Amino acid sequence: MQRSLKAFTAPAVRAGRQATQRALAAGVRKLRPPAGAGLWWPGLAVGARGTRRYMLFRPSALPAGQRVPLLVMLHGCGQDASSFAQSTRMNALAARQGCVVLYPEQDRLANLQGCWNWFDTDSGRAQVEAELILKAMDMACALCPVDPTRVAVVGFSAGASMAALLATRHPERFGAVVMHSGVPPGSAHSSASALAAMRGRHAPAPTAGPHIWPPLLVIHGDADGVVSPRNAMAAARLWADAGGARALPPRTQQRGKRYPMDVTDHRRGRRLVVQTVAVRRLGHAWSGGAAGQPFSDAQGPDATRLTWAFVSKAWAQGLP
Repeated sequence: MQRSLKAFTAPAVRAGRQATQRALAAGVRKLRPPAGAGLWWPGLAVGARGTRRYMLFRPSALPAGQRVPLLVMLHGCGQDASSFAQSTRMNALAARQGCVVLYPEQDRLANLQGCWNWFDTDSGRAQVEAELILKAMDMACALCPVDPTRVAVVGFSAGASMAALLATRHPERFGAVVMHSGVPPGSAHSSASALAAMRGRHAPAPTAGPHIWPPLLVIHGDADGVVSPRNAMAAARLWADAGGARALPPRTQQRGKRYPMDVTDHRRGRRLVVQTVAVRRLGHAWSGGAAGQPFSDAQGPDATRLTWAFVSKAWAQGLP
């Protein structure tokens, strides 16, 4: 009987040990700093209706006595703060540019796939998560010498949709917003309508403008089978209509063997309101991201560099 019991329990013990080792290894990977010379801090944002973890990157060589920019990076489904930092390599760019980077992280208890609940405005969950992201931003500003006039929110997929929601509901907090492969705000109001919105079947309702929203950069792959590229066009129209901007003729750009991209500026006079970057042959992935990472395509134009170039210009042009 003892031999039978041992034979029965040994595989279960081994499986439990292996699961524990995998969990520990994942925890170590999560805390391991992504590329970039600086400090990689964990933190917790606390609000009236919940909490969210975050990671904060502070370059080791910030300019003494100066306030620096802040990038708020919102990951997509199936990602967390660490994997998003590794995929985008934003910390390495921030170390070169002297910029603080905040990575709020969705709780798996709030969404099993780790998606931000950007669509759930009827229940109020989207607004709760937006407020917690703002709390994380307040923590970053308290810990680092952040310049409040040079803050940008950047998101991928569900994170892009949440970034746009934040920018439209709290425009005073941001000088620029970047949507990579996301859905514009107002396209869905519940989980039931989110799937149709991702497929490009629910366009946001026109807004009673004008609105003073931060300048928007939209990056989207024309081969995206998860979030329809129609959402990129809908986001551009929403922003352009709200800001009274018109589209200029598109221009095609390509560097080396990377995928080509079609770039369209929407301007009001000389002021850039929206820029769209349609990347040919790119699927649902961060364009030009680190090779071997999920939701990352190294063959695309470098979205991290495009992001920095855009937000820098947006900060320079200032408020409308």
